[in-house]
Amino acid sequence: MKELLRSNDPTIIAFASALLRGEGIDCFEMDVNMSVLEGSIGILPRRLMVRSVDLNSAERVMLDNEIALGRPA
Repeated sequence: MKELLRSNDPTIIAFASALLRGEGIDCFEMDVNMSVLEGSIGILPRRLMVRSVDLNSAERVMLDNEIALGRPA
């Protein structure tokens, strides 16, 4: 699995997940339960992962919908 998207905003993660699933691309959200450790203040970003073979297609979906990937280069 490869990291597609990193964001502190759960609405962006949810929107991106819906777009990907609409295109038939499986995705998995990581770090969802980190809010227990941080106290629910939203400082730790969540990551959206996709299969390695789907990464290019998933990046195109994000680009087409003007969603910044927010991950380190």
